[in-house]
Amino acid sequence: MANYYKQQGLDAERILATGLRDQWYAICPSDFVETGGMRRITRWGQDWLLFRLSDGTVRMLADRCPHRGAPLSQGMHLGDRVQCKYHGVQVDGSGTVVAVPGMPGCPLEGQELVTSLPVREIGGAVMAFFAGSRDSEPVEFGLPEPLEDPEISSFLCYAEWDAPWRFTLENLLDPMHGAYLHNDSHSMSEGESSARFRIRETDRGFFFEKTDQIGKNFDWVEYSFTGGDWVNLSIPYPASAGPGGVFGIVGMGTPIDENRTAVFFWRYRKVEGWERDVWRFLYRTKLEDDHWVVLEQDRVMLEGMAADADAAENLYQHDLGIVRLRRLFKGKAQAQAKALLG
Repeated sequence: MANYYKQQGLDAERILATGLRDQWYAICPSDFVETGGMRRITRWGQDWLLFRLSDGTVRMLADRCPHRGAPLSQGMHLGDRVQCKYHGVQVDGSGTVVAVPGMPGCPLEGQELVTSLPVREIGGAVMAFFAGSRDSEPVEFGLPEPLEDPEISSFLCYAEWDAPWRFTLENLLDPMHGAYLHNDSHSMSEGESSARFRIRETDRGFFFEKTDQIGKNFDWVEYSFTGGDWVNLSIPYPASAGPGGVFGIVGMGTPIDENRTAVFFWRYRKVEGWERDVWRFLYRTKLEDDHWVVLEQDRVMLEGMAADADAAENLYQHDLGIVRLRRLFKGKAQAQAKALLG
Protein backbone atom coordinates (compact mmCIF):
# COMPACT_ATOMS: atom_id res chain seq x y z
CA MET A 1 0.00 0.00 0.00
CA ALA A 2 3.00 2.34 -0.26
CA ASN A 3 1.48 4.07 -3.28
CA TYR A 4 -1.60 4.83 -1.23
CA TYR A 5 0.42 7.23 0.92
CA LYS A 6 2.83 8.56 -1.69
CA GLN A 7 0.09 10.04 -3.80
CA GLN A 8 1.15 11.80 -6.95
CA GLY A 9 1.41 15.54 -6.48
CA LEU A 10 1.25 15.45 -2.69
CA ASP A 11 3.23 18.63 -2.15
CA ALA A 12 2.97 21.12 0.72
CA GLU A 13 0.14 23.02 -0.94
CA ARG A 14 -1.89 19.85 -1.39
CA ILE A 15 -1.27 18.82 2.22
CA LEU A 16 -2.46 22.22 3.44
CA ALA A 17 -5.59 21.87 1.34
CA THR A 18 -6.50 18.33 2.41
CA GLY A 19 -5.12 18.14 5.95
CA LEU A 20 -1.84 17.74 7.80
CA ARG A 21 -0.71 14.16 8.25
CA ASP A 22 0.38 12.14 11.29
CA GLN A 23 -2.17 13.56 13.69
CA TRP A 24 -5.64 12.90 15.10
CA TYR A 25 -8.84 14.28 13.60
CA ALA A 26 -12.52 14.18 14.50
CA ILE A 27 -14.28 12.08 11.86
CA CYS A 28 -18.01 12.04 12.63
CA PRO A 29 -20.45 11.78 15.53
CA SER A 30 -20.39 8.31 17.09
CA ASP A 31 -24.07 7.76 16.35
CA PHE A 32 -23.33 7.90 12.62
CA VAL A 33 -22.25 4.25 12.90
CA GLU A 34 -24.56 1.89 14.78
CA THR A 35 -23.55 -1.55 16.04
CA GLY A 36 -23.44 -3.87 13.07
CA GLY A 37 -23.61 -0.90 10.72
CA MET A 38 -21.38 0.52 7.99
CA ARG A 39 -20.98 4.05 6.66
CA ARG A 40 -19.00 5.45 3.76
CA ILE A 41 -17.37 8.76 4.48
CA THR A 42 -14.97 11.10 2.68
CA ARG A 43 -12.13 12.69 4.64
CA TRP A 44 -8.92 14.35 3.39
CA GLY A 45 -10.13 13.90 -0.19
CA GLN A 46 -10.26 10.11 0.18
CA ASP A 47 -13.09 7.62 0.66
CA TRP A 48 -13.25 5.52 3.82
CA LEU A 49 -15.45 2.86 5.34
CA LEU A 50 -16.47 3.02 8.99
CA PHE A 51 -18.02 -0.10 10.49
CA ARG A 52 -18.85 -1.04 14.06
CA LEU A 53 -18.19 -4.54 15.36
CA SER A 54 -20.65 -6.49 17.48
CA ASP A 55 -18.71 -5.47 20.61
CA GLY A 56 -19.20 -1.79 19.73
CA THR A 57 -15.66 -1.14 18.46
CA VAL A 58 -15.38 1.12 15.42
CA ARG A 59 -12.99 0.33 12.56
CA MET A 60 -11.93 2.58 9.69
CA LEU A 61 -10.67 1.23 6.35
CA ALA A 62 -9.87 2.70 2.97
CA ASP A 63 -13.02 2.09 0.96
CA ARG A 64 -11.46 -0.07 -1.72
CA CYS A 65 -11.25 -3.81 -1.97
CA PRO A 66 -7.63 -5.01 -2.40
CA HIS A 67 -8.71 -7.31 -5.25
CA ARG A 68 -10.09 -4.91 -7.87
CA GLY A 69 -10.62 -1.67 -5.97
CA ALA A 70 -14.38 -2.01 -5.61
CA PRO A 71 -15.98 -0.04 -2.74
CA LEU A 72 -16.14 -2.19 0.38
CA SER A 73 -18.98 0.04 1.60
CA GLN A 74 -21.28 -1.60 -0.95
CA GLY A 75 -20.58 -4.98 0.62
CA MET A 76 -21.85 -6.90 3.62
CA HIS A 77 -21.08 -6.58 7.35
CA LEU A 78 -20.08 -10.00 8.69
CA GLY A 79 -19.59 -9.15 12.37
CA ASP A 80 -15.81 -8.86 12.61
CA ARG A 81 -15.17 -8.21 8.92
CA VAL A 82 -16.72 -6.88 5.72
CA GLN A 83 -17.26 -8.77 2.48
CA CYS A 84 -16.85 -7.09 -0.89
CA LYS A 85 -19.98 -7.36 -3.00
CA TYR A 86 -18.01 -7.66 -6.24
CA HIS A 87 -16.17 -10.97 -5.69
CA GLY A 88 -16.76 -11.79 -2.00
CA VAL A 89 -13.28 -10.97 -0.68
CA GLN A 90 -13.42 -10.58 3.12
CA VAL A 91 -11.36 -7.97 5.01
CA ASP A 92 -11.16 -7.50 8.79
CA GLY A 93 -10.79 -4.30 10.80
CA SER A 94 -6.99 -4.34 10.54
CA GLY A 95 -7.16 -4.33 6.74
CA THR A 96 -6.12 -7.99 6.48
CA VAL A 97 -7.69 -10.26 3.88
CA VAL A 98 -9.14 -13.10 5.94
CA ALA A 99 -10.90 -15.06 3.19
CA VAL A 100 -11.31 -15.27 -0.57
CA PRO A 101 -14.41 -17.50 -0.83
CA GLY A 102 -14.11 -17.82 -4.59
CA MET A 103 -10.61 -19.30 -4.27
CA PRO A 104 -9.84 -20.74 -0.82
CA GLY A 105 -6.12 -20.67 -0.10
CA CYS A 106 -5.60 -17.68 -2.40
CA PRO A 107 -2.24 -15.92 -1.77
CA LEU A 108 -4.17 -12.77 -0.82
CA GLU A 109 -5.35 -14.42 2.40
CA GLY A 110 -3.45 -13.32 5.48
CA GLN A 111 -2.01 -10.21 3.84
CA GLU A 112 -2.66 -6.74 5.24
CA LEU A 113 -3.62 -5.01 2.00
CA VAL A 114 -6.17 -2.36 2.99
CA THR A 115 -5.19 0.81 4.84
CA SER A 116 -6.64 0.82 8.36
CA LEU A 117 -6.51 3.89 10.58
CA PRO A 118 -6.27 3.85 14.40
CA VAL A 119 -9.63 4.93 15.82
CA ARG A 120 -10.97 5.96 19.23
CA GLU A 121 -14.14 7.64 20.47
CA ILE A 122 -14.15 10.83 22.52
CA GLY A 123 -17.04 12.99 23.66
CA GLY A 124 -19.53 11.35 21.33
CA ALA A 125 -17.28 11.56 18.26
CA VAL A 126 -15.15 9.09 16.31
CA MET A 127 -11.51 10.18 16.15
CA ALA A 128 -8.90 8.78 13.75
CA PHE A 129 -5.16 9.08 13.33
CA PHE A 130 -4.42 10.16 9.75
CA ALA A 131 -1.06 8.58 9.01
CA GLY A 132 1.36 10.17 6.59
CA SER A 133 3.07 6.91 5.68
CA ARG A 134 2.69 3.20 6.22
CA ASP A 135 5.41 3.37 8.87
CA SER A 136 3.77 6.17 10.88
CA GLU A 137 3.06 5.32 14.50
CA PRO A 138 0.04 6.95 16.18
CA VAL A 139 0.98 9.77 18.51
CA GLU A 140 -0.70 10.15 21.87
CA PHE A 141 -3.75 12.39 21.74
CA GLY A 142 -4.19 14.68 24.73
CA LEU A 143 -7.87 15.22 25.39
CA PRO A 144 -9.15 18.80 25.54
CA GLU A 145 -9.71 19.32 29.26
CA PRO A 146 -13.41 20.22 28.95
CA LEU A 147 -14.06 16.84 27.30
CA GLU A 148 -12.47 14.78 30.07
CA ASP A 149 -13.65 16.71 33.14
CA PRO A 150 -16.55 14.73 34.73
CA GLU A 151 -17.97 17.95 36.19
CA ILE A 152 -18.43 19.44 32.72
CA SER A 153 -21.57 18.73 30.69
CA SER A 154 -21.31 19.10 26.93
CA PHE A 155 -23.24 18.74 23.69
CA LEU A 156 -21.64 17.95 20.35
CA CYS A 157 -22.72 19.95 17.32
CA TYR A 158 -21.69 18.62 13.89
CA ALA A 159 -22.03 20.21 10.47
CA GLU A 160 -20.50 20.07 7.00
CA TRP A 161 -19.61 23.36 5.34
CA ASP A 162 -18.76 24.03 1.70
CA ALA A 163 -15.64 25.94 2.64
CA PRO A 164 -11.92 25.08 2.75
CA TRP A 165 -10.58 23.62 5.98
CA ARG A 166 -8.23 26.55 6.51
CA PHE A 167 -11.13 29.05 6.44
CA THR A 168 -13.03 27.25 9.21
CA LEU A 169 -10.00 27.13 11.51
CA GLU A 170 -9.06 30.73 10.83
CA ASN A 171 -12.62 31.78 11.63
CA LEU A 172 -12.11 30.40 15.14
CA LEU A 173 -8.81 32.27 15.50
CA ASP A 174 -10.61 35.55 14.74
CA PRO A 175 -12.39 36.73 17.90
CA MET A 176 -13.15 40.17 16.47
CA HIS A 177 -15.73 38.86 14.01
CA GLY A 178 -18.02 38.13 16.97
CA ALA A 179 -18.64 41.84 17.54
CA TYR A 180 -19.81 42.28 13.94
CA LEU A 181 -21.07 39.08 12.34
CA HIS A 182 -22.73 37.90 15.58
CA ASN A 183 -23.62 41.23 17.18
CA ASP A 184 -27.31 40.36 17.18
CA SER A 185 -26.81 37.01 18.90
CA HIS A 186 -28.01 36.06 22.37
CA SER A 187 -24.47 36.03 23.78
CA MET A 188 -22.25 38.38 21.74
CA SER A 189 -24.14 41.66 21.67
CA GLU A 190 -22.17 43.23 24.54
CA GLY A 191 -18.76 44.85 24.56
CA GLU A 192 -16.77 47.18 22.36
CA SER A 193 -16.55 46.95 18.57
CA SER A 194 -12.85 47.84 18.60
CA ALA A 195 -9.99 46.16 20.43
CA ARG A 196 -6.27 45.46 20.64
CA PHE A 197 -4.93 41.91 20.68
CA ARG A 198 -1.87 39.97 21.77
CA ILE A 199 -0.52 36.46 21.37
CA ARG A 200 0.40 34.59 24.53
CA GLU A 201 2.45 31.46 23.92
CA THR A 202 1.86 28.19 25.77
CA ASP A 203 3.67 24.85 25.79
CA ARG A 204 1.08 23.42 23.37
CA GLY A 205 0.07 26.42 21.27
CA PHE A 206 -1.02 29.96 22.04
CA PHE A 207 -3.78 32.26 23.25
CA PHE A 208 -5.01 35.06 21.00
CA GLU A 209 -6.76 37.52 23.28
CA LYS A 210 -8.01 41.07 23.65
CA THR A 211 -5.88 43.24 25.91
CA ASP A 212 -8.60 45.73 26.83
CA GLN A 213 -11.72 43.61 27.32
CA ILE A 214 -12.47 40.30 29.02
CA GLY A 215 -15.80 38.64 29.77
CA LYS A 216 -17.95 40.71 27.42
CA ASN A 217 -17.89 39.03 24.03
CA PHE A 218 -15.77 36.53 22.08
CA ASP A 219 -12.67 37.94 23.78
CA TRP A 220 -10.10 35.15 23.47
CA VAL A 221 -9.37 31.82 21.86
CA GLU A 222 -6.77 29.20 22.69
CA TYR A 223 -5.21 27.10 19.94
CA SER A 224 -3.70 23.80 21.10
CA PHE A 225 -1.95 20.89 19.46
CA THR A 226 -1.95 17.78 21.64
CA GLY A 227 -1.61 15.14 18.94
CA GLY A 228 -4.43 16.91 17.04
CA ASP A 229 -5.56 20.50 16.47
CA TRP A 230 -8.32 22.00 18.59
CA VAL A 231 -9.41 25.36 19.93
CA ASN A 232 -11.06 26.39 23.15
CA LEU A 233 -12.95 29.60 23.80
CA SER A 234 -15.60 30.99 26.10
CA ILE A 235 -18.65 33.14 25.44
CA PRO A 236 -20.31 35.12 28.29
CA TYR A 237 -23.82 33.93 29.04
CA PRO A 238 -26.75 36.08 30.17
CA ALA A 239 -28.60 35.16 33.37
CA SER A 240 -31.47 33.85 31.26
CA ALA A 241 -29.24 30.93 30.25
CA GLY A 242 -29.65 29.42 33.70
CA PRO A 243 -27.19 28.51 36.46
CA GLY A 244 -23.72 27.17 35.86
CA GLY A 245 -20.18 28.20 35.07
CA VAL A 246 -18.81 29.83 31.95
CA PHE A 247 -20.12 28.67 28.59
CA GLY A 248 -17.31 27.26 26.50
CA ILE A 249 -16.73 25.78 23.08
CA VAL A 250 -14.16 23.23 21.97
CA GLY A 251 -13.86 23.29 18.19
CA MET A 252 -12.22 21.01 15.61
CA GLY A 253 -12.28 20.89 11.84
CA THR A 254 -11.49 18.06 9.43
CA PRO A 255 -11.09 18.40 5.66
CA ILE A 256 -13.66 16.42 3.68
CA ASP A 257 -11.85 17.51 0.53
CA GLU A 258 -10.21 20.70 -0.67
CA ASN A 259 -13.45 22.67 -0.58
CA ARG A 260 -15.52 21.08 2.19
CA THR A 261 -15.01 20.74 5.93
CA ALA A 262 -16.53 18.67 8.71
CA VAL A 263 -16.84 20.98 11.72
CA PHE A 264 -17.24 19.87 15.33
CA PHE A 265 -18.26 22.10 18.23
CA TRP A 266 -18.65 20.82 21.75
CA ARG A 267 -20.69 23.36 23.75
CA TYR A 268 -20.02 22.94 27.46
CA ARG A 269 -20.58 24.28 30.98
CA LYS A 270 -19.23 23.22 34.33
CA VAL A 271 -22.42 22.33 36.21
CA GLU A 272 -23.34 19.86 38.94
CA GLY A 273 -26.48 18.39 40.50
CA TRP A 274 -29.72 20.14 39.69
CA GLU A 275 -27.88 22.87 37.81
CA ARG A 276 -26.72 20.28 35.28
CA ASP A 277 -30.31 19.19 34.70
CA VAL A 278 -31.45 22.80 34.26
CA TRP A 279 -28.60 23.56 31.85
CA ARG A 280 -29.29 20.51 29.70
CA PHE A 281 -33.02 21.25 29.65
CA LEU A 282 -32.48 24.88 28.63
CA TYR A 283 -29.98 23.87 25.99
CA ARG A 284 -32.29 21.39 24.32
CA THR A 285 -35.40 23.57 24.53
CA LYS A 286 -33.97 27.00 23.61
CA LEU A 287 -30.21 27.56 23.56
CA GLU A 288 -29.43 24.98 20.90
CA ASP A 289 -31.53 26.84 18.33
CA ASP A 290 -29.81 30.11 19.28
CA HIS A 291 -26.41 28.51 18.76
CA TRP A 292 -27.37 27.19 15.34
CA VAL A 293 -28.24 30.75 14.31
CA VAL A 294 -24.66 31.79 15.13
CA LEU A 295 -23.19 28.82 13.27
CA GLU A 296 -25.34 29.59 10.25
CA GLN A 297 -23.93 33.11 10.18
CA ASP A 298 -20.42 31.64 10.07
CA ARG A 299 -21.37 29.08 7.44
CA VAL A 300 -22.99 31.61 5.10
CA MET A 301 -20.02 33.95 5.40
CA LEU A 302 -17.36 31.29 4.79
CA GLU A 303 -19.24 29.59 1.96
CA GLY A 304 -19.63 32.97 0.27
CA MET A 305 -15.88 33.60 0.18
CA ALA A 306 -13.88 32.71 -2.93
CA ALA A 307 -11.62 29.68 -2.55
CA ASP A 308 -8.62 31.99 -3.02
CA ALA A 309 -9.94 34.77 -0.78
CA ASP A 310 -6.69 34.67 1.18
CA ALA A 311 -4.53 35.19 -1.92
CA ALA A 312 -4.67 39.02 -1.91
CA GLU A 313 -5.42 40.09 1.65
CA ASN A 314 -4.53 43.24 3.54
CA LEU A 315 -4.14 42.09 7.13
CA TYR A 316 -3.82 44.14 10.30
CA GLN A 317 -3.29 43.69 14.03
CA HIS A 318 -6.51 41.75 14.58
CA ASP A 319 -5.19 39.02 12.29
CA LEU A 320 -2.11 38.08 14.32
CA GLY A 321 -3.69 34.81 15.44
CA ILE A 322 -4.44 33.81 11.85
CA VAL A 323 -0.90 34.67 10.72
CA ARG A 324 0.55 32.63 13.59
CA LEU A 325 -1.59 29.61 12.66
CA ARG A 326 -0.74 29.86 8.97
CA ARG A 327 2.99 29.91 9.65
CA LEU A 328 2.67 26.91 11.94
CA PHE A 329 0.66 24.85 9.43
CA LYS A 330 2.81 25.88 6.47
CA GLY A 331 5.95 24.74 8.27
CA LYS A 332 4.39 21.38 9.12
CA ALA A 333 3.12 20.89 5.57
CA GLN A 334 6.52 21.63 4.04
CA ALA A 335 8.25 19.20 6.40
CA GLN A 336 5.69 16.47 5.68
CA ALA A 337 5.87 16.96 1.91
CA LYS A 338 9.64 16.69 2.03
CA ALA A 339 9.45 13.47 4.04
CA LEU A 340 6.79 11.92 1.81
CA LEU A 341 8.47 12.78 -1.48
CA GLY A 342 11.93 11.93 -0.20
